[in-house]
Amino acid sequence: MYIWLTGILMFAALAFFAFAQAASARNGAQSAADAAALAAAQSAREELMLGLGEALEGGDNWLDWLDGMDPKDDGAPQEAAARLAAANDADVTEGPAFTKVNGYPGYRVGVENRRAVGDTIIPGTENQRATARATAVVQPRCDIPVDADFKKPLELTCDDKTWDIDPEDFDPDDLPDASELFAVHLAD
Repeated sequence: MYIWLTGILMFAALAFFAFAQAASARNGAQSAADAAALAAAQSAREELMLGLGEALEGGDNWLDWLDGMDPKDDGAPQEAAARLAAANDADVTEGPAFTKVNGYPGYRVGVENRRAVGDTIIPGTENQRATARATAVVQPRCDIPVDADFKKPLELTCDDKTWDIDPEDFDPDDLPDASELFAVHLAD
C-alpha cells in the first residue's frame, strides 16, 4: 500500500514540476516580450525627440511632434527590440510592428524563448519553446493649449513641470529629456 502511495506522490510531484517548468518558461518569454516592446517604444520616443528638435530648428509645426506624431521608421525600434529580446534569451518572431493604442504610437512584439521547456513526464515538451507578445506605447505627457501657435513661444505643462519653448530663440540643449515629454509603458 505504501509503495502505491509513494508512486502516486512521486508522479504528482513530477507532474507539478513539469507544470512549474512550463510556467517558468512562459514567464521568461513574457519578460522578454515586455522588454523588447519597451525597447522598441523607447527607441521611437528618441525618434520623436529628434523630429521635435528638427521641427523647432526648421520652423515646422513642432506641436504635432509633442502630440505623439508617428515616429519615422528607421529600423531603430527593430534593433532595440532584438537586442533586448536576446538579452533575455529569446528571439523576436513578430514585429516590432507599429500600431496605434488609444490614438498613441506603439509597438507590438512577439518573442520565442531560445531554450526548450525540456524533458518532463509530459510527452512532447522536450522541444517546445514558450512564446509571448507585448505592446508598448509612447504617450505624450504634455498638455498643449488648444489655441497654441507653433510659431509663438509656449509654456508647456508636462506632468506638473513647466517648460518654456520659444521657436524663435530655440536651443536644442533647452529641450527637456525625452522621458519628461513622453511616457513609455506597456499597453493593457
